[in-house]
Amino acid sequence: MGAKTTTDFNTFRRAAGRLVDVRSPGEYQQGHWPGAINIPLFSDEQRAEVGTTYKQQGRHQAVELGLELVGPALASLARALKEAAADDPALRIYCWRGGMRSNSMAWLATQVDLKPQVLEGGYKTYRRWVLEQCSRPWPVKLLGGRTGSGKTDLLLALANRNVAVVDLEGLAHHRGSSFGGLGLPDQPTTEHYENRLVEALEQHRHAGAQEIWMEAESAQVGRCRIPRDLFQQMQAAEVLEIQRSTEERVAQLVAVYGHQGGQQLADATQRISRRLGPQRTQRALEAIASQDWATACRAMLDYYDRCYDHELEQAEERRSIDLTGLDPEQSADQLLRDQLISPLPEPLDGIHL
Repeated sequence: MGAKTTTDFNTFRRAAGRLVDVRSPGEYQQGHWPGAINIPLFSDEQRAEVGTTYKQQGRHQAVELGLELVGPALASLARALKEAAADDPALRIYCWRGGMRSNSMAWLATQVDLKPQVLEGGYKTYRRWVLEQCSRPWPVKLLGGRTGSGKTDLLLALANRNVAVVDLEGLAHHRGSSFGGLGLPDQPTTEHYENRLVEALEQHRHAGAQEIWMEAESAQVGRCRIPRDLFQQMQAAEVLEIQRSTEERVAQLVAVYGHQGGQQLADATQRISRRLGPQRTQRALEAIASQDWATACRAMLDYYDRCYDHELEQAEERRSIDLTGLDPEQSADQLLRDQLISPLPEPLDGIHL
């Protein structure tokens, strides 16, 4: 297959070139290196067939079957690699273990004048690195506040002012409550959430961040789970609590959820009916049926406020600031002006929350 192209993880990570994941679509969907595109050597069905052959008949027969399956697709795979490379012949290719799939694709890439590198140990090595990063110490600080305080909008405004921010909800495609998934794309798997989260943290570490701001969350953001070691650091982190009037919080919730449609809101309300209690549930459902979004939100705020206040009591270090009357941009300016939050030492280009 030509000259050796296998590269250790640190060199591979620093190298130039488009990231290409050559595993099957199902493997890629389960989790991949963020930014990688998928050019699968085998379909999900073909991968299963080769795996079954390997277990039942041995390696030699599995390799022969693999060659039979890939042969007719060589030309289209080569074109896909060329398109991925665009104007830069460098490619960074990985499979699960850095074995035959990635090395075969690397060989094919060299036949069309590309310059591939293969990740030694494959995606398995990348995942090991991700989990190691989750357990390292991070300068985490939390932005807290009751439901409807506009914490996410404020974090985004801070990010635009060169503050190191990781949007836990944005990465999870979920706002963190029973209603959190309404109007958002499908959630990633927890595995891929971990990958995205660590890449965001690593970007800020590389930029020299002395503090990294996140929203105070529970361990679960929809179906995505925050890594245990990182969540333990969050539990011990300083909390800056944002306070706003009930009227502003209701207005914020109506702006976010009021256009989602009554049936979706009613279904989400039913999911937490046991925790809301029968009277509050009925009041919320009647308000939703009449499209009185503000009344529906007020009916549920008491429950969410009690949950939040209970969690906030666990914070070892807490400060508060009332930002009633200020929009997210004004609020961000206020926090920076009061030196409650510090920006990065240098501007961060191409920030990915």
